[in-house]
Amino acid sequence: MTDSEHRNEAPTPSQAKGTLATAYWTVGRGKGELRAETLPEPQANEALVRTLYSGISKGTELLVHAGHVPKSVARTMRAPHQEGEFPSPVKYGYLSVGIVEEGPAEWKNKAVFCLHPHQDRYVVPVDSLTKIPDGVPPRRAVLTGMVETALNALWEAGPRLGDRVAVVGGGLLGGTLAALLRKFPLQRLELVDVEPAKEQTAAALNIDFALPEDARADCDIVFHCSATPEGLRRSLQLAGDEARVIELSWFGDTPVSVPLGEDFHARRLSITASQVGVVARARRHRRSTAERLELAVQLLQDPAFDLFLSADTSFAELPHMIEHLAAHGDGNSCHVISYPEG
Repeated sequence: MTDSEHRNEAPTPSQAKGTLATAYWTVGRGKGELRAETLPEPQANEALVRTLYSGISKGTELLVHAGHVPKSVARTMRAPHQEGEFPSPVKYGYLSVGIVEEGPAEWKNKAVFCLHPHQDRYVVPVDSLTKIPDGVPPRRAVLTGMVETALNALWEAGPRLGDRVAVVGGGLLGGTLAALLRKFPLQRLELVDVEPAKEQTAAALNIDFALPEDARADCDIVFHCSATPEGLRRSLQLAGDEARVIELSWFGDTPVSVPLGEDFHARRLSITASQVGVVARARRHRRSTAERLELAVQLLQDPAFDLFLSADTSFAELPHMIEHLAAHGDGNSCHVISYPEG
């Protein structure tokens, strides 16, 4: 057996418990593998977590997989428990749900969410964990990071009673955001996407859908989530005079052309960046990142979020699945990785 084959061979549950773990690493442009590592013994106020599910955040993780993280923001883009450096080798990811096997008594056997890379067991400080409420299935809780991102954008935008709102881009993030917005007392809410099939997502959420050319203009707020220059251009066209476009897309190192000579200046529009790394300014002095995560996981009691979960892929198949997603896309749901029972 070669060294590479040995690294890719996952340890058995009996080996992993307490001493060994297996984690997914990006090891080169377009290449990933599973690697074994030794876990430290949990110290005071630390917990050993056995993973149940993790989720692939296709936008950011596929950019990492392809080696497209710009050097200028490499430090900003570090995930909380990342190891290694961009472009590679790097252990990256942030949608993990598991059970606390060892730790303080009040955490033992609790289902938790953690901003941790894909790994079957890990040791982290308990203040890195968010307890999952009884009303939230652990599998659905992999969406906590997505809901947190959408929640931050809502705090940034501050929708008001009777607003006209468009969400441009009906993928995972746009769909999650629309699921939250549908609870607001808006005059109208429209999900806008180039794919007619996204009308099914809108119908399931009981909101309006439109192709870009048919979307209604004069919006008070436009959330852009398509990660395409065309989507940003259309978002500016849909915004009403002196309105704001909230930009949630992350383009990595891809240059983007913005038509500042058209609607932007003539109608005094604004583009506001929304990035989940810090709490939105409107709530920064009154909400911590931990409180934002706690709220995000509570919001997942709504079963409508199951709409954004894929079928499961086993952890052992994760390297192949990342390659498949990079090559073929395979929809806009959060791809769920399931882990063997310990």
